[in-house]
Amino acid sequence: MGVSAPANGGDVDMTEAQEAGGLAEIALKQINETHETLSAQRKKRKAPAGHATIAQVKTYTAKHSIPSLHSSSPAGITSIAVSSSNPSQFLTGGNDKIVQLYDRSTDKVLASLKGHTKKVNHVALREREGEPTLALSAGADKIAKVWAHDSTSGEYIPKHTIRTHKGEITGLAVHPSSTILALSSTDRTYSLHDLNTFDVLFRSPESDEPFTGLSIHPDGALFALGTPASTIQIYDVRSGAVAASLVPPESAPFTVNTLSFSENGYHLLAPSALSTVAIWDLRKLKVAQNIALGEGYKVNKVAYDYSANFFGVAGNEGLRLFAHKTWEELVRFEEGGEVTDFVFGEAGKEIWGASGRDVRIWGVSA
Repeated sequence: MGVSAPANGGDVDMTEAQEAGGLAEIALKQINETHETLSAQRKKRKAPAGHATIAQVKTYTAKHSIPSLHSSSPAGITSIAVSSSNPSQFLTGGNDKIVQLYDRSTDKVLASLKGHTKKVNHVALREREGEPTLALSAGADKIAKVWAHDSTSGEYIPKHTIRTHKGEITGLAVHPSSTILALSSTDRTYSLHDLNTFDVLFRSPESDEPFTGLSIHPDGALFALGTPASTIQIYDVRSGAVAASLVPPESAPFTVNTLSFSENGYHLLAPSALSTVAIWDLRKLKVAQNIALGEGYKVNKVAYDYSANFFGVAGNEGLRLFAHKTWEELVRFEEGGEVTDFVFGEAGKEIWGASGRDVRIWGVSA
């Protein structure tokens, strides 16, 4: 089913990859085992002890700012990922085509990873016990790149360039199994890749619309894809079939550029209009709540915290946090202007946001 990558760490091309027929048996086994394990755990899951509470979130304030990252021309950080194994380290992608690894504890750039020819849209870290950490990126240049941490030199070594897509890559996510990479593209397809062999596991047939955003369900059996036609397509990862289509009622056309499943798997957060976000109840396939952000607010990123008790919305007017059940706005951060991307830190006690060339960290004041 897949196309083997060159042994010397070269490019992966889709010219020979099949585009239909489902996943290979080994990939299906990984997805099914992950789904069964995580689904059983999720039904009993509660917020971990010591996780941030709603009351604490209301007190969050600016804690730290790391300025002047990436190049000044073209300036701007587009994406951020924080290490779970070493929470002082974070990965960023920029308009300058660079992927950068930074250590907050030493205030040093650990790696500047080159290879993209246009802006980087998304970055991620694949951290799995017993295996090298992978730095992943996807860009407007239609490619995704993979670097692997070398324990001997401490450097990140180029491993593969994935040239699956014919359009800009708009979504990148690591499957909960940690063995599969998912990509979405404006070429109207999505693809799945093996993170051990770098085989192309699956590339979808062309959809009716380009794909503009991607999120994987925490159990790993479903994922959601946004489109520029206001709709969200939910696919079964195993079969490639559309499991559901979500269409906001009575909305002017807009692009669904960001999506986030709640950790309990019951809800999906996504834009529902030009300046509004919706919380979809996936059990009923209906909008549980719409939150208006004010005329002129442009949504760049939405994300649930691990506890699913609160979530964030970032855009051209900063970052806002909301309670999940009451929909109350808990706090907003506007001092840095536009926030292009953000992630919740360990136990939800910090929030890391990209604003211009700065990475800003908010949390409980020291």
